[in-house]
Amino acid sequence: MALQLPFASLSLYYIFLVARENPALSVRSSVISLITIAAAVITELAVVIVTDNDPMARVLSVAVVSFIAGSLMMASTLPPLASIWGFIFCTLIALWERPAPPDALVKASLYLIATVGLAALCSSAVEYIFASRNPVDRLAQQLNLRYQSLDRVFTLFAKGASPAQLADAITGVNRLAAAGQRSMQELYNDIVEHHLRVRGLPVGVRVRITMLAELMDVAAAFASHHPDGVDPELRARCTEIAHHCRERAVRDKDARYSATKTDLLHRVEAVLHTVLTMPQEAANEHEEELIALPARKVPLLIPGALTSRDTAMFALKLTLCVMVCYIFYFAVAWPGISTAVTTVFITALGNSGAIKQKMTHRLLGSAIGGGLAIGATVFLFPLMDSIASLVILIGLVAFLAAWWAGGRHFGYVGLQIAFSFYLVAFEGFSAPTELAPARDRLIGILVALVVIWVVFDALWPVRTVTAMRRAFASILRNEARFLRIFESAPGETEAGRRARLHQVDGLRDQIGKTIAGLRTMNDSVAYEFGVDREAHGRASDAILQAALTAVPFFWNQLSVLHHEEDRDFMLEPGLVEMRRRVAVQMDIMAEAVVQVKAFHPVEDADLADPSLMDSPRYGEYVSNTIARYDELQVLLSRL
Repeated sequence: MALQLPFASLSLYYIFLVARENPALSVRSSVISLITIAAAVITELAVVIVTDNDPMARVLSVAVVSFIAGSLMMASTLPPLASIWGFIFCTLIALWERPAPPDALVKASLYLIATVGLAALCSSAVEYIFASRNPVDRLAQQLNLRYQSLDRVFTLFAKGASPAQLADAITGVNRLAAAGQRSMQELYNDIVEHHLRVRGLPVGVRVRITMLAELMDVAAAFASHHPDGVDPELRARCTEIAHHCRERAVRDKDARYSATKTDLLHRVEAVLHTVLTMPQEAANEHEEELIALPARKVPLLIPGALTSRDTAMFALKLTLCVMVCYIFYFAVAWPGISTAVTTVFITALGNSGAIKQKMTHRLLGSAIGGGLAIGATVFLFPLMDSIASLVILIGLVAFLAAWWAGGRHFGYVGLQIAFSFYLVAFEGFSAPTELAPARDRLIGILVALVVIWVVFDALWPVRTVTAMRRAFASILRNEARFLRIFESAPGETEAGRRARLHQVDGLRDQIGKTIAGLRTMNDSVAYEFGVDREAHGRASDAILQAALTAVPFFWNQLSVLHHEEDRDFMLEPGLVEMRRRVAVQMDIMAEAVVQVKAFHPVEDADLADPSLMDSPRYGEYVSNTIARYDELQVLLSRL
């Protein structure tokens, strides 16, 4: 306000989007975001200059940029940046539709970079002041805390404790379940950004965080259903669960696990079994990269996603929504509803459940934020005559929005409270005196929500369960691709080995993100409506359980095939043939999952030579591979 920088609302909202896991990541994300915004400004000015500000070229450029942004939102590992690039471009190019001196429009575009840069600078400075110094220890503590809470509650169940004794333990499990995985993932991001020593953390810690969060959810559901204790026939199973949580190991890693029951206690056992059948600790310091993958090794583009049919379909739907909203608000000469285009970029997602969830949260957050802005306009701004009082008001709203944004299920509402309030309160550099801007912003959001609903849900829907099936199939295909990577291992050069490990790192990162996305989609199934809602809920739970079961298979393979001292495991003809057969079956599985077709399980003898199981060198590896594969195909037969 003192520097009179325009776009103050976007700058203040950007503070909520800065990565806060550590100062280095804050600086890195800020720099990347500023580069993205600068790219949007350059694209805008290039369109205006090259086409001599032709109106038709401006409209067509909106369509082209929207399609590219939509494609990158689906095909890159940094989808928020693609969304930012798209909606910033559309916001800036719309300025040229209004009668104003070109010099003023160019300055406004450049000022946007300066305004967001100021927010980035402030955010990074605060992060350096309040930085956490021991993320590895804190993450280990968070993991331990969850195991200990499960051990405590199931030990009490096993001993037949009274409801009064159970109440505190059940509350602790529920609290940790409600916290979700966000804080642990932030600590993980801090670790990989600084490439810290990770000794003491388990292998595959990123995906293990997601699996442990799911375990807390099902355990909390079971505990909440039994506040008075469990029946005597269940106490032995509770004893076993408590033992596993205490020891963090299964008694027989190669044991098959039945997946035919779906009661809550069985789901606790199933998820816990899945977590504990993963490799636990790195054998030596050379395997530390199996614990946490450094951020510099994560590829920008997801392999094969840019040419995927699903990516093109999503980009086309996003482009259609953007163009309808963009043309509509200029056709009716109502620039105040320009929030319609912004809403499309920040609400459009790949499946109908997630879209409805985000639409609901955006509408709720906008109503609350807009209501606060209207209340401030009517009752507070007329009484405020200094910037100090404005700072106090903004601080209070920021605190409320940030506190709300920290929640697991409704955190997005907090972001929209901040965005809507700032958008109305910072219309200019003086106190707002009209209520029309708040009304226009809300109408713009409603217009976008209607357009998104029509395009993404009524005309061109992708149901959440369908998206989950595709995501699960991508995990299976990635695991099959991972197994085939090692078929070319004999005689490879050092450069070839590095290229192979680079491919493995990309697959590993994508599998971890897909698992986390599946769990998020499982939460959004509740926003699907219709006669098949309950069936969709059951199917989503089964898909998530099957996907989680596929994770230990991948990590048990990676822990053996990753390092050179076990190179004979890559070269042994019998093992090469086993992995080839399993890869073929996983591709068949993926096709069955997507097409919703029956999958016919194969016998163990069809995958590996039985004599390999008796080998002193390879027997444990073969038995473990077959056991994990059997668990997966049993679960798959239920989909």
